[in-house]
This record gives sequence, C-alpha cells and structure tokens, in this order.
Amino acid sequence: MLMRLRTIIVDDEPMARKGLAEDAGEIDFLEIVGVAENSFQALDLLTTLRPDLLLLDINMPRLSGLDLIKSLPNPPLVIIVTAWPEYALEGYELDVMDYLIKPVDLPRLLRACCKAREFYLLQRQASAHPMSSAAIEKTDGYFFVKSGGKYEKLLFRDLFFVEAADNYVMIHVAGKKILVYHTLKYMMTLLPSSHFMKVHKSFIISLDKVTAVEGQTLIVGGTVIPVSRHLKDAVRERVLGMNF
Repeated sequence: MLMRLRTIIVDDEPMARKGLAEDAGEIDFLEIVGVAENSFQALDLLTTLRPDLLLLDINMPRLSGLDLIKSLPNPPLVIIVTAWPEYALEGYELDVMDYLIKPVDLPRLLRACCKAREFYLLQRQASAHPMSSAAIEKTDGYFFVKSGGKYEKLLFRDLFFVEAADNYVMIHVAGKKILVYHTLKYMMTLLPSSHFMKVHKSFIISLDKVTAVEGQTLIVGGTVIPVSRHLKDAVRERVLGMNF
C-alpha cells in the first residue's frame, strides 16, 4: 500500500492556492487534507488534522509563514513556496525541507516532495528500529547517505563534522568530504546525541573529535568550527566536562 504524506497548503492568493493544489494533486504520494488562506486558518488545521507536510507561503497578512513555523513547538515537514527569495536563509535556519521560488513547475515541486518523503520514511524507520544503546556507546554504528547516484555507508566513528551548505550538507569523514542533499535537521535524526552535538546553525560536530577549545570556536579535524553564542556554555560543558 502506498504511503501518503498528509499535506496542508497555505497561501493567501486564491490562484496560487488553486495552482499548487492542482500540482500537488498530481503527486501520488501526497494526500491534500486541507487548504488555508492565512496562517491563522493553518493553525486550526494543524491542530485538528496533524499533517505530515506543509506547503507554505511566506508573505501573508498579520502572521507570516516563517512566524507560523516559529510558533509551532513541533512543526510538520515544511516546504516553502514563495515569491520572496530573500528569506531563504531564514527559512533554512528553521530547518525547512526546501525553499521554492514562484512560479514553481511540477518537476521542481516533485523533487522537493520526494525529499520530504525520504526524510519522513527515514524518521519512521528510525522510530521503528532504534539503534541499541550498546552500539551507540561503542560508536561502531553506521548510516547510509545517497551521494553521486549511490548509497554510501558511513561509520559514526569516522565522522568529524557536518556542515550546512544551502540545501545540502557537507559530511566530513576521515579522508574525504561527501556532499549530500539533506538538511542539518535530517542529519540530527541519524546521529546519536551521545556523541554528536549541533554547536551552530551550520555545524554538527563529533564530540570525540574536538582537539581544542578557544573562545567561541572549536578545532575539529584541523578545522575551526564556530560556536553559537547561546550554545557556548552547553558546548563547553559537553566537551570539557565542566560547568561555566
């Protein structure tokens, strides 16, 4: 049986809503369960319908799409569909799955939705088959990423850090770098929190690979990694085992 993502469309422009609903309706693994013309209607639908995916405009009256995401304690997967490219960085900082600029053609929408489906399926798989604590403690667990048309197996113990690069991440492992079409939010679902930590909006590091701490930076595998100001104390406590 085909797994379908329960989807809500939010846009204040009637023609944009209609066009996006028609295109999304062509994607067989999407189930359109609701359509809203502003963020307040969307809040009601999110509460009652609990969708898996939100196709969301940004520029809406009173409460923007980005403000809507910020207001949600546990937002669903989000794909931004907007005419405003200047908010892309802020959108990715909120861990949206993709950021599409209107007008959006069906192939581009399909690619974004496929990415969301892959993330959703991996989340379900991780929940159904959690890694044993013993494997995590030994850090000899692994995960697969798709890169260059193939799935590559990566060992936790080989990973130094993960760096955000727009709609991709660069995974730095022993002896090489791997560019993957994912987000940091997705990578956090793969990496055990006992050994990895998000230290900045653009970086996840392996705590075991930190060789020096200086001010608001870490040295990981010879690379200087910035630490967010609000995470500085927590990072130092994890790395150095001290309270500051």
